[in-house]
Amino acid sequence: MAKAMKASILGASEGSLQAIGSWYFLLGVFVAIIAWALLLTDKSNPALTTVTSFLVLLGTIVGLLNVTTRETNAFLLASVALVLVSGFGITVYSDVLRVGPYLQAMLVAILQFVVPATIVVALKAIFSLAERK
Repeated sequence: MAKAMKASILGASEGSLQAIGSWYFLLGVFVAIIAWALLLTDKSNPALTTVTSFLVLLGTIVGLLNVTTRETNAFLLASVALVLVSGFGITVYSDVLRVGPYLQAMLVAILQFVVPATIVVALKAIFSLAERK
């Protein structure tokens, strides 16, 4: 029922929603890479807020459009592992000379993209479980 509702609300078929979600995922990964390389190492950059908001928005869209019911468990397992390891990695990389700040910024950008998608997919999974009787 959730798939039909999503497709009818957005006025598109399930296949085209997957394609759109896939492009948003690639765009999010690309923006995350650019963000950590150019922006996130300089906390005073005024574009930082815009890029962060864009990554969060893209992550939310990917969570809504790109993960099917069949892929939910694998996505949640992988994304929770990524979030945990990235969180610890940010601490570990603080002691690495020269490249440490860049590695930390890369992990922060990835988290800004993956966490919203994980939250959306987890909420969809909970809704799906509550929908079943």
